Order: sequence, then structure tokens, then C-alpha cells
Amino acid sequence: METDWLTLPELVDILGEPLGRVHRLLDESHLIGSRRHGPLKVPSVFLVDGRPLSSLRGTVIVLHDAGFSDDEVIDWLLTSEDSIGVAPIEALRAGRKSEVRRVAQALA
Repeated sequence: METDWLTLPELVDILGEPLGRVHRLLDESHLIGSRRHGPLKVPSVFLVDGRPLSSLRGTVIVLHDAGFSDDEVIDWLLTSEDSIGVAPIEALRAGRKSEVRRVAQALA
């Protein structure tokens, strides 16, 4: 799935939160980012209406518990998953949280 990537200053603007709060959202898995291509960036599809997607955190925690790195979590969320029929982030955005979490737990 193609997505724009947001830098921390862009997240501060979009979320209307100070940088410290944005760091806390990342530390507490409400958001997840990658340093793969330089400074930390977060996929824009992880936000809905200027807020972190509410179902993202639990899914990220399940995948971390399964041993996934942040980059692996992001790749899994953005890549089409046969058992779901779309990329997991698309399913989460469509309200299919339990289905996505079931598949994520099966990866452990």
C-alpha cells in the first residue's frame, strides 16, 4: 500500500501536540515509525482525522510481542495480507480490528 510518510515536525503540526507528546505517542505504541530512510517518519495512513488510529496500538503491541521490529510491523501493516484480502492497515481503518488481530496473533 502506498502511503505518505510524515516527519516529527509534520506530526506536531497535524496532531496539534508538542514534540514531547508526539514522542510519548511513539513510545506508547499509539504510533509507530521508521528510520529506514533517514530521520524518523510515520506512515500517514496511521492517522485518521488528525489523530492516531485507535486500533493501531493493540495491533502494534501484538506484533511486537510476536518478535517483530518496528520496520517489520510497518511492512506487515502496509502489505496486502491474503488471509484478510487487503493490507492490514486498510482493514483496521475499515473497523476490522478483531480480524487483523487474529491474523497478527497467529504470526507469533
